[in-house]
Amino acid sequence: MEKMWAGRFKKELSEKVNDFNSSITVDSRMYAEDIKGSIAHATMLGATGILKASDTDKIVDGLFAVLSDIESGALEIDSTAEDIHMFVEAELTKRIGEAGKMLHTARSRNDQVALDTKLYTLVQIDEIAFLTKELIETILKLAKEHKSTIMCGYTHLQKAQPITFAEHILAYANMLMRDVTRLSDCKVRMNLSPLGSCALAGTTYCIDRQMTAKALGFDGVVANSIDGVSDRDYCIELASAISIIMMHLSRFSEEIILWNSWEFKYIELDDAYATGSSIMPQKKNPDIAELVRGKTARTYGDLITLLTMMKALPLAYNKDMQEDKEALFDSIDTVKLCLPIFSDMLSTMTVLSENMAKSAECGFINATDCADYLTKKSVPFRTAYKITGNIVAYCIDIKKTLNSLDLEEYKQFESLFENDIYEAVDMKNCVEKRTSEGAPSLKSVEKQIELVEAFLQK
Repeated sequence: MEKMWAGRFKKELSEKVNDFNSSITVDSRMYAEDIKGSIAHATMLGATGILKASDTDKIVDGLFAVLSDIESGALEIDSTAEDIHMFVEAELTKRIGEAGKMLHTARSRNDQVALDTKLYTLVQIDEIAFLTKELIETILKLAKEHKSTIMCGYTHLQKAQPITFAEHILAYANMLMRDVTRLSDCKVRMNLSPLGSCALAGTTYCIDRQMTAKALGFDGVVANSIDGVSDRDYCIELASAISIIMMHLSRFSEEIILWNSWEFKYIELDDAYATGSSIMPQKKNPDIAELVRGKTARTYGDLITLLTMMKALPLAYNKDMQEDKEALFDSIDTVKLCLPIFSDMLSTMTVLSENMAKSAECGFINATDCADYLTKKSVPFRTAYKITGNIVAYCIDIKKTLNSLDLEEYKQFESLFENDIYEAVDMKNCVEKRTSEGAPSLKSVEKQIELVEAFLQK
């Protein structure tokens, strides 16, 4: 296939260089966006009188036919083509003749590739946001089922204070809601058309950039033509948002892995979302969670690739930028693969509430409540803290819990202790007394659930 830029050159491109230079294997997925952009561009050229109406009609009809044939399988994308843009134009010209060569009037591959990448990425943002919301819905359903399921809250991976399973997983719902808003913010900044920037300096033709922007669903146009072709902030910003989503999934995965272990046994994964060992018949491995945790590293790598690629590039377009799509597409593909399977894993797992409750009884996670009990009887908090610490040390020595100590034993440390101490250190009461906004009490959790529901209905 003759190169569209072949006029200046006296030699054919080396086969090795052609393969090295080609991006068709990566950017061919943008064929629909490329054709959509070309249709809008050709229509504008016709409307402004730059092209004759008859040529415009031929181009637009031809592009629709190419799109239809690709989607039906009647036309196979040529893997030897330099890129998807050249393939579409060459195929169009082959079908409609000289009129096809007019399509590239007042356009460069520089603004064309920027346009295609934006159009493709805008669709992907919506799909990622949809999948993220589906995961939030899964978490919400679990939270509604476990509003009163008591478990340990942890800091430093040490038992800390009593909470509920609903409170714990709603933290992830909040993380994912921020992720959705990040995607939305990214889309707002991205939704400006670079088409008409041409190579870097615009064009001498009287084009209508606003017309093509409107036809393609953009909010407006990129104000500076150099920025239009050299900007890849939107790729980096989306890769960053995806990395944060994957970081959240990875943290959740780590907890699923811990909870699934015999040492915790807080949950039981469904057989359809776990694997066995080739040698150890007793094993039930949390491979889905482990793979999500592992794939997070890929998205971090994709983000660093984009940042490093752009860090020293002078204006305007440079061939380095061809490397943006492989990293961007991999990041998109990875998060779209992980979100639904993670949601399925959560929705099918069994929460072992009794094991959570038993674990909560150990570890003195009601110690703060014991100190608060004394504080409410006018003991300074630091004094109450020390007294409770001494009681915990005593319990450890004699292998008792705060709930099982006799009142006489309590009074050895402070005479203010009365029978109501047992109410104060009861796990359910410890949770229910935490009524501050965002805390694990039933009323507070129900409020959190309402906020998540309202978010999903937007």
